[in-house]
Formats: sequence, C-alpha cells, structure tokens
Amino acid sequence: MSTPKSKQGAAIAARWNGLGLWSRIGVSAGALIVLLAVAVLVARGLMSLDGVKSFMATYPGHSELPASAPVGIPAWLGWQHFLNMFFILLIIRSGWQVRTTKRPAAHWIRNNKGLIKTPGNPTKISLDLWFHLTLDALWVLNGIIFVVVLFATGQWMRIVPTSWDVFPNAISAGLQYLSLNWPTDNGWVNYNGLQLLTYFITVFIAAPLAILTGLRMSGAWPKKATTLNKIYPITTARAIHFPVMLYFVFFIVVHVTLVLATGALRNLNHMYTSSDVVNWWGFGIFAGSLVVMAAAWFLAQPLFLRPVASLMGKVTK
Repeated sequence: MSTPKSKQGAAIAARWNGLGLWSRIGVSAGALIVLLAVAVLVARGLMSLDGVKSFMATYPGHSELPASAPVGIPAWLGWQHFLNMFFILLIIRSGWQVRTTKRPAAHWIRNNKGLIKTPGNPTKISLDLWFHLTLDALWVLNGIIFVVVLFATGQWMRIVPTSWDVFPNAISAGLQYLSLNWPTDNGWVNYNGLQLLTYFITVFIAAPLAILTGLRMSGAWPKKATTLNKIYPITTARAIHFPVMLYFVFFIVVHVTLVLATGALRNLNHMYTSSDVVNWWGFGIFAGSLVVMAAAWFLAQPLFLRPVASLMGKVTK
C-alpha cells in the first residue's frame, strides 16, 4: 500500500521527468546557487566564532614544506600540464561519445600484423572507442613521464603530504574559500592544504583508478583469467569509471575557475612561462593553448579520424 509520502515523491519525479533539458539545467543551477549561498553564510558564521578563529590562527591554511623542497614551477611541468589538459579534455569527450552513441559512424579493426598477432578474427570496435583508447595510451605515457620526473626533481614534495597538519590546514583553507575571504596563496612557493590534497588525490588516486578501470573494460584485459575476473568483475570497473570521469570534470571546472579568480595573470605565468611575474605572456600562451584544444575538439570527428585510424587498422562504416 502506497503512503502519502511515496505518492508525493512519485509526483515530484513525474514533474522532473516532464521538464525539458534546459529546464532541468536551469532548476539544477538555481538549486546549486541556493546551496552555495547557504554554504557561504554558514562558513562566515563559523569563522566569527572564537574557537574557529583560534583554530585558523593555528592552522592558517598551508603546511610548511621540507627544507629541501624546490621553489617555482619548471618548464617541463608546464608542458606536462598542457599535454595532460589536452589529452584529458579529448578523453572525456570521446568517453562520453562511447557511452552515449548507439550507432557509431564507423568501426575499426586492428591490422593483424607485426610482432603481436591476434588468433582468429580481430575484434571490431567503434571508431569512437579506438580514439578513446588511443588517447588513453598517450595520457598514460605522459603520466608515467610526469611521475618519474616529479620524483627525480623533488617536485613531489609540493603535492604529496609530508605532515599531518595538512588536514586541519585544508579545513581552514576550505572555510576561507567558502566564506569568499579566500586564502592568500603563493603557488610559486607552496600550495595551501586543500590544493595539496586535491592535487594528490587527482594524480595518485583518481588517475590510477581511471587507468585500472579503463584497462579492465578494454580488450587488452585477459578474458580467460577466470579467478582474476571474479575478484575484479567488469561491473565493478564500470561502476567506478564513470564517477571518476565526473570527478575530473568537476576538478577541471573548479581548478580553472580558481586560477582565473585568484590572480589570473600571475597564476598563468607560473604554469606557462615558469616565472613569478605579473604580465600578459602567460595569458597569451594560455589563450593559444585553448585555440589548439578547440581545434582538436572540432577535428575529433569521423571525417578526420578515419585517415589516422586507417594507418593502424581497417576502418569500416
């Protein structure tokens, strides 16, 4: 027997399902704005309390780095940042196409040539999936180079927690962001606790999860490994892979917003010119990188992908 609450919930769900796409977006955006406004008021109320003031005086938002930690952002890190941004943007685009496209425009079959041969008929995959997997491989290669050089140069100390006080400092920084009284940062020298933990999660947790779950769903995973497949079923990989993609989308939106809102010219120079100055050079290079990514986004369609994919296999409609 249905209750009044269940009937009310069903009615709300029916109304929501009856809304168009833009109406849903508008309602969701309005709800998000209200939630953010409430969060700002709550954060400001908390920061007015004596206990919270004392806490934030003890933990201003950033931890002290080891004495051997490097200062500044080297040029190689700027290139790595651009390549990672370039690949992850197209990975998200192609992954969404793989998830939502019911009738692919073309399919790709690998050439059964070279050192590694596929017994029987090679597996046919959609052109979108081929593009997604190709981008994944390039992204993983870029990531391996990044991690190796990160530890070889000591830059790891800037994004890996080296003391437990990073956690209360992250809470302090979070309250400052929510109150719109943003922490005074100097990313050239040190990230605040919230930034440090976010970068650590992105590089050392989210990225490996994306790789491991993507590998489990790919054709490279051994299908006859019965025990391994029981331990790590493909349904688990699918359940994790999509939320990880959503995390990357959220991270990119928040990251770019804060970069532009907390001293855009200086922040962009840090990453694109490897200098701690305020001028328009970093912004100009950043704008150029956006043009490159926009062009890649436009070219990532079957008309332009077919000739490239045909170099590595057979493309069929």
